[in-house]
Amino acid sequence: MTCQSLVLTRKTNILFVRSFTILVLIWIVMKPEVCFSSVLSSLKALHLQGYITFENNEFASRDFGNQIHSHPVAVVHPKSVTDISEIVTHVWQMGPASELTVAARGHGHSLQGQAQARGGVIINMESLRQDQEMQVYYRGVQFPYVDVSAGELWINILHETLKYGLAPKSWTDYLHLTVGGTLSNAGISGQAFRHGPQISNVRQLEVVTGKGEVLICSQEQNADLFHAVLGGLGQFGIITRARISLERAPKMVKWIRVLYSDFSTFARDQERLISASKTFDYIEGLVIKNKTGLLNNWRTSFDPQDPVQASHFVSDGRTLYCLELTKNLYPEKFDTVNQEIEDLLSQLSYIPSTLFMSEVPYIDFLDRVHASELILRSKGLWDLPHPWLNLLVPKSKIQHFANEVFGNILSDTNNGPVLVYPIQKSKVDNRTSFVCPDEDIIYLVAFLSHANPSSNGTDSLQHVLTQNKRILDFCEVSHLGVKQYLPHYTTQEQWRTHFGPKWEVFVQRKSVYDPLAMLAPGQNIFQKAVSVS
Repeated sequence: MTCQSLVLTRKTNILFVRSFTILVLIWIVMKPEVCFSSVLSSLKALHLQGYITFENNEFASRDFGNQIHSHPVAVVHPKSVTDISEIVTHVWQMGPASELTVAARGHGHSLQGQAQARGGVIINMESLRQDQEMQVYYRGVQFPYVDVSAGELWINILHETLKYGLAPKSWTDYLHLTVGGTLSNAGISGQAFRHGPQISNVRQLEVVTGKGEVLICSQEQNADLFHAVLGGLGQFGIITRARISLERAPKMVKWIRVLYSDFSTFARDQERLISASKTFDYIEGLVIKNKTGLLNNWRTSFDPQDPVQASHFVSDGRTLYCLELTKNLYPEKFDTVNQEIEDLLSQLSYIPSTLFMSEVPYIDFLDRVHASELILRSKGLWDLPHPWLNLLVPKSKIQHFANEVFGNILSDTNNGPVLVYPIQKSKVDNRTSFVCPDEDIIYLVAFLSHANPSSNGTDSLQHVLTQNKRILDFCEVSHLGVKQYLPHYTTQEQWRTHFGPKWEVFVQRKSVYDPLAMLAPGQNIFQKAVSVS
C-alpha cells in the first residue's frame, strides 16, 4: 500500500469516527426529547372517563408550604377509580426504562412538595369527588359510618353528616383538607386524646397500588395494605375511597380558654384531663409569647368570667400557655353540664382572671380556622410561605424541650400559633405506618409559622427556617427522641432514622405494593430505579 493510500485511509477513518461521534452526541441530545414525546403520546392515547391536561398545570407545582415548586408533565383529572388505575397501570407497564412517576394531589396543603412530581404525573383527587356521592349509613348498622371519596374535603363531610345528627369522631384543626391527604399522614387534633387520630377511625379503604390494582382493605381484608397506607405518606398506594366512623354530634359546644404562666403546671393539668374518665371533649394547648393585649382580643369572641380582673391582666413581654377546651352540649344534659364544667375547672391551676367562655354552634367551632383564612386571604397573606415544623415529643422530655425552645429559641409567636398538647399512644394502632415516640403520652408541638413580608428588609422566611433548624439541632444534640409529624427529610439515611424499628417493614411493604418506587416521589424516601438502555 502506498503512502498516499495510507494517508487517505487514515483521513477516512478519522472522518468516520468524527461523524459517528457527532451522531452519538446528537442522539444523546435528542433522546430525551424523543422519550418525552413518546411519553406524551402514550398518555394522550389513553381512554379515560376523565381527562388529562398538559398545559396550564402550574397549580400542581404549588402547595401551602410555598417553598418547593416542581412541574409535572401532565395532570390527570379522573372521573372514576378506573381512571386512576389506568394511569398507574400504564406507568407501571412502562417499567424501569421510564422515569415517569405518579403523585396524588388533594387540596394542595402539603408543606414541602410532598404531593408534587417533577416531570411526572399528578392525579387531581378533587376531580374524583365530583362524581362520587357521600353515603351515610346509620340505620340497621351497629355503628354509623360514611363512605366518601378520598378527594372529598372534611368540611363537606361535616355538612353532610350533620344532616343526620352525626359527625366523624376525630378531626384536624383545619377542615378544608382531603380525606386521602390526612389519612396518608395521621390527622391529629384536640379530639385525638379520646378517639385517636383520624387514621384510628377508619373502617375500610379502597386503594390503587403502585401496580394499578384496585383493592378493598380493612382490618379483616388485605389488612397489611390497610395498615401500610394509613400514615404511609402515599408510598404504598393511592387511597381512593374511605369508610369513616361516625358518632352523635352536638348542635352547640361550650368553648373555654384559660392561661398559665408556668409550663409544668400547664402540662400537668393537660395530662390530668386526657387521662380522666369524665373530661372535656376537646383539649389543646398553645404557647403565647410577647403578645400585646391578648385578653382584649379574646373579648371579640369570648366572655370573661371576671371582667374587672381580666381588664387588669397584662400579657406584654410574657410567655404564657393557653389551655383551650370544649364541652359538647346535648339537650338531656343542659341542666347539669355547667356544673360538670365547673367541677372540671376547679381541678385545674390556671390564672383565675383569665377564664373566658363562649357558646357556639359545633360547626362554627370545628371550622374556626377557616374564618381566619378568609381574613388572611382578604389581606393577601394566605399564600405566603409556610415553613411549618411539627414535632412529636415524648412526655419524659417535654419539660426539657419547653425550657430551651419556649424559653430561649422562640422569640415570639407573632408569625403564627404554636400548639402543644398531649395524646395517648394507646389510641394509635402500631401496625400502621405512622411513627411516634415510644412512650405512653406524647406531645404534639406544632410551630405553624408564616413568612411575613418584612418592612425592615430582613428575610422573614430565612429567620423562621433558621429557628426551625435550631430547634431540630437542639432535639438531636439533647437526644430527646423527638419524631417529626408531617416529616420532611432529604436523605434515605434520615428516613431510616425516622422510622427506626419500622424501617424494615416499611421497605418490605414498598417492595410489595410499589416495587418500581413510582408513587409519591415528592416525599424523597425512595428514588425510582431507572434502567439505562
